[in-house]
Amino acid sequence: MASRFLLSLLLSLIALSRFSTVTAYNQGVGLSPQFYDYICPKAQEIVRNVVAQAYAKDPRIAASLLRLHFHDCFVKGCDASILLDSSGTIVSEKRSNPNRDSARGFEVIDQIKSALEMQCPSIVSCADILAISARDSVVLAGGPNWVVPLGRRDSLGASVQGSNNDIPAPNNTLPTILTKFKRQGLDVLDLVTLSGSHTIGNSRCTSFRQRLYNQTGNGQPDLTLDQSYASQLRANCPQSGGDQNLFHLDPVTPFKFDNQYYKNLIVHKGLLSSDEVLFTMSKDTMQIVERFANDQGSFFENYVKSIVKMGNISPLTGINGEVRKICRRVNHK
Repeated sequence: MASRFLLSLLLSLIALSRFSTVTAYNQGVGLSPQFYDYICPKAQEIVRNVVAQAYAKDPRIAASLLRLHFHDCFVKGCDASILLDSSGTIVSEKRSNPNRDSARGFEVIDQIKSALEMQCPSIVSCADILAISARDSVVLAGGPNWVVPLGRRDSLGASVQGSNNDIPAPNNTLPTILTKFKRQGLDVLDLVTLSGSHTIGNSRCTSFRQRLYNQTGNGQPDLTLDQSYASQLRANCPQSGGDQNLFHLDPVTPFKFDNQYYKNLIVHKGLLSSDEVLFTMSKDTMQIVERFANDQGSFFENYVKSIVKMGNISPLTGINGEVRKICRRVNHK
């Protein structure tokens, strides 16, 4: 009799916990790492497994998934708007200058969502999938682990204009980049820290060509770029043509999430202008670059703080937005 009573009590407590979680969701309480513990306990395991399978086939996918999370959060907040395809009422952010011909990894997100819908339908948001897969990508590449706050909901629309205007561009000046970060509630330390994401991944020739041939409009290369490195880059990034040719953002350890990115900046081998200016244009950012170059532990510690902070940019919660069944389109379509 006592065992039946204890079993009944345990089941009641579990039901109450589930109710509390869903109630908090509906009332718009902030994000929580435990959000899916009862309503979809295998959610993070499912994401991790699909990302690991994709990474085993293509290590580039780690940087691609991390970039999707970044490009999502900087436009209307972390709401999976970047995943929406164009429709009668939506112009996809995939068409924007920062994403066109470069954003990738959408098929992996589709695979994750499909697996989650089989396990717990209409529970795990696409925005949360982006946040979890970004963390798992960094870990697979050898970077730090962190606890991901969860409970985001998905947007009902996209903003190609916001994507064009709000995402930092490779040729932006340091003040412009800092302004774009400050708009999102991120400070100069967050800027230098999150720029360290470029320790993995690639960039297209079109994103840095001006540094090789015409940095300031006078037909001269960027003198803050190591000239021997510039010569190597010119071999596959000609003055015209080859726009889509790919180059490692960190040519030393291109697939390892480490602090080599900052070491490259110090010797003027940052590939993008938006990277190198962190070392050349401000004493404040220069000091942070030097600290991270000398202390990978400090970089990792700050990276965890900054990416969690970024992941909390204007999330939709409560009754706002929806949980999309297919990440590429809103539910009523």
